[in-house]
Amino acid sequence: MIDKQPLINRFISYVTIDTQSDPESSATPSTEKQWNLARKLHQELLDMGLSDARIDGNGYIMATLPATSSKKLPVIGFISHYDTTPDFTGTNVKPKLIENYNGKDIILNEDQNIVLSPDDFEELENYKGQTLITTDGTTLLGADDKAGITEIMEAVKYLKAHPEIEHGTIRIGFTPDEEIGRGAHKFDVKQFGADWAYTMDGSEIGELEFENFNAAGVKVFVKGKSVHPGYAKGKMINSIYIAQDFINSLPRLETPEHTSDREGFFHLNGIKGDVEETVLEYIIRDHDREHFEARKEVLNNLATEINSQYGLELISLEIKDQYFNMREKIEPVMHIVDLAEEAMIAAGVEPIIKPIRGGTDGSQLSFMGLPCPNIFAGGHNFHGRFEYVPVESMLKATEVIIKIAELAAK
Repeated sequence: MIDKQPLINRFISYVTIDTQSDPESSATPSTEKQWNLARKLHQELLDMGLSDARIDGNGYIMATLPATSSKKLPVIGFISHYDTTPDFTGTNVKPKLIENYNGKDIILNEDQNIVLSPDDFEELENYKGQTLITTDGTTLLGADDKAGITEIMEAVKYLKAHPEIEHGTIRIGFTPDEEIGRGAHKFDVKQFGADWAYTMDGSEIGELEFENFNAAGVKVFVKGKSVHPGYAKGKMINSIYIAQDFINSLPRLETPEHTSDREGFFHLNGIKGDVEETVLEYIIRDHDREHFEARKEVLNNLATEINSQYGLELISLEIKDQYFNMREKIEPVMHIVDLAEEAMIAAGVEPIIKPIRGGTDGSQLSFMGLPCPNIFAGGHNFHGRFEYVPVESMLKATEVIIKIAELAAK
């Protein structure tokens, strides 16, 4: 249905453009280099004949594929983000094509002995005989979410070339800065004008998600007192040790590496400090809203307890909510999930309906008035050197988009 090689070529052309976002920047997009892909996507949409394609001053891209039906049909949107995570380098990405994968170890980088192995990632065995795109072991790949962008673009190209397929108006949206929690912050839902949308931002083939974490970012500021170590007795307060007490006082098994399914966690993902001051950066996540609020309370109570032990205000917190569980906004319009499930089955894909252990633009957009479940883009091991995507999964995701458009017209 979809030509394999043009899809591969398009995907590789996207991932070789560095688009890492930066949480320390206040600009939108947060990095200047995101514009390189944004402008490319805008031009490609124009070249496809989507004459209303536009890119605004914050890097948000929108375009319309006009309806081929005269019936009154809902306007459906498809959305992906073009930034990649700041967690691992996305500079100088060198994709590797593994054709007819044999189910064994893949040598990503012989010089550095970096191996993608089914011993570590057992789901690799599901893709034996397929074509995989991997990294060279020194960067991430960027399938999150350039696979989603590729699939939307290929679906639009196909529908444009096949006007005999009846469908309603399709809206396309590409966003910056999703990886730092800001992808939907300046998204103009009213201008987008869709009745509902789907983010193509899930992982393995079949994923269909309408639940996600409630999320917050936390900075823990720990003050100390620096004194010459030769004369420090009874005077020095080492903020690093106090920070260590704070870290060790949180539930050790409520961390990402010990949780799954709907279990929430505290995640320490950054630390910087010296004797005078240490700053800890946490994210907290939980699908249950009450548990989520309780986690914030745990942090506040711990700071209060440690401060009382020292009789000083040594620890202060900055907690910022990032997004909330979209389920409460999707449940009243569950037909949009049912439609995606039907489209997957029609495309020969077995739906895997489960909560997202993360967030997407869709979670924020749902609370902004645009219900927006999440559909698989096909990649695995996002945000690191072992990231890969089966081409066949991308082809199926593209077909699902087309099937959604078709089925919505019926």
